[in-house]
Amino acid sequence: MTLLVAATMTSQTPFTDVTAGAGIDHRFKVYEGTFGGGAAVLDINGDGFEDLYITGGMNKDAVYLNNGDGTFKDIYESSGLKVSQDYVTQGVVSADVNRDGWRDLFITTINTTDSTNVIPRAKNLLFINNGDLTFTDATREYQLDQLNSFSTGACFGDVNADGFPDLFVGNYFLEFEGKLGVLKDETIVNANRTAKPYLLINKEGKYFENQTEAYGLDHQGFGFGGTFTDFDNDGDQDLLVNQDFGYKAVPNFLYENRYPRKSFRDVSKSTAMDLKINAMGSAVGDYDNNGFLDYYITNVKFNFFMESQGYDQPFINRAKELGAYSFAISWGANFGDFDNDQDLDLYVSNGDLNPNCVPMGNFYFENNNSLFTEKGRLMGVNDYGVGRGSVLFDMDNDGDLDILVVNQIPVKEYPTASVTTLFRNDMDTGNWLKVALDGLWAEKNGIGSKVEVVVGETRMMREIDGGGSSHLSQNSVIAHFGLGSAKKVDSVIVSWAGGKKQYILNPQINSLLTVTEIEDKTNVFFIVLPVLIVIALLLFVLNRQNRLPRFRSKKTAKS
Repeated sequence: MTLLVAATMTSQTPFTDVTAGAGIDHRFKVYEGTFGGGAAVLDINGDGFEDLYITGGMNKDAVYLNNGDGTFKDIYESSGLKVSQDYVTQGVVSADVNRDGWRDLFITTINTTDSTNVIPRAKNLLFINNGDLTFTDATREYQLDQLNSFSTGACFGDVNADGFPDLFVGNYFLEFEGKLGVLKDETIVNANRTAKPYLLINKEGKYFENQTEAYGLDHQGFGFGGTFTDFDNDGDQDLLVNQDFGYKAVPNFLYENRYPRKSFRDVSKSTAMDLKINAMGSAVGDYDNNGFLDYYITNVKFNFFMESQGYDQPFINRAKELGAYSFAISWGANFGDFDNDQDLDLYVSNGDLNPNCVPMGNFYFENNNSLFTEKGRLMGVNDYGVGRGSVLFDMDNDGDLDILVVNQIPVKEYPTASVTTLFRNDMDTGNWLKVALDGLWAEKNGIGSKVEVVVGETRMMREIDGGGSSHLSQNSVIAHFGLGSAKKVDSVIVSWAGGKKQYILNPQINSLLTVTEIEDKTNVFFIVLPVLIVIALLLFVLNRQNRLPRFRSKKTAKS
């Protein structure tokens, strides 16, 4: 009887576990320790249904093609990506590296699966999308094959606003001897060979160039990656860096992009973002719709909710006051309006460290008037697997956000299943609008750009995710907005990375709006006008000096 009641309650939850029925069969297998794994959302074949790439660690990765009917097909074996099975994969991100209209893949690794390296490190992998459901290994072609490292998370962002996505890669160890499964404070303190990150600048879609030190990113630490984000609303992409064991080694960093200068400035202390914690991942979102981005940083035991106080003011940790306080080992985190009520809720993926593997459920914080209430069990998403990365996307194009959580295989006996899990959102609440970007001069999918939706007095903002969000993962690049009971949207405002703005009035609701970047005629005018003035002045001066060639008419010459 008890089991029957429990099953009935489960079936009535707003989210439904559809993993098996959807054809998802994936488990992340660790290499010695606790690291990995992640997932990326991308539309591989451009059919309008978003697909999934999930790293497997010591297991094979998975490439799940969305069939458009609620099911997925793993096309890994025929995808041209099989070289990845020779590596211990960790995180994955996606962008259109060469601007050919197809999303490419970048996969981080920590070692080769044959374990021949005494000190774990390997090259990361870049695969170019051929547009026919296959990929080509372009790691060497793009000059990435000599960067051997113990890499964790990566993110794409256009730091120089040239339209070609650049890469930031977090590295954890430069050198570590011993077993990764027994990492703790004492061994970390003694492992003083922390690593520098990579900032890889995309050179017109042809190759990447390591310009880490040239841009001023010369820190070291136990890097868990980062995310490009415009925290100061100045139109360029800044960088938030997550660092593990920040209280023992190097804390988190927040770097201000000084575009058009080719440099970043460390503003960690002045913004109070130099968190001395075990930063595992981050979520980016404007939870209170005030026009400033806030950041939720996952940690061991106590997560940090860093609320923006506006221009030139430090961030404040308000996790406890807002009700998003937690006592768990958290990894992935995602802001999303799951109930389509015009504000951002928060999902958090939890999982114990190996070899402890104590089950801990995931969190679902519901936002009500900018205060949060934890409802993971009531919503049906308090998965007890050994959670790591998590991503949001609309798997069935029905206008609400679904959740995928990457779970590790426990290294010892475990009381419940720990498999990568797909939760379908079955809530029937509120209208919605989705916005996809098509950059002509900006990054092709609008990575790093911001989308605002104005509904009456409410102004909602989303930043297009280039990866590094959650933990080693990347959410959908399609901006999702819940509209509640609103019957219309007054305007959509796109702030393209680089500073250009574009306005769309009265778009159709409950639909996908694709915004193609238009030429900024005002900017062109102010560029062309000075050139014309200079040419006119030059012609005037030359004429006054009788240096211009003079032409006589035929009549004058004849006479």
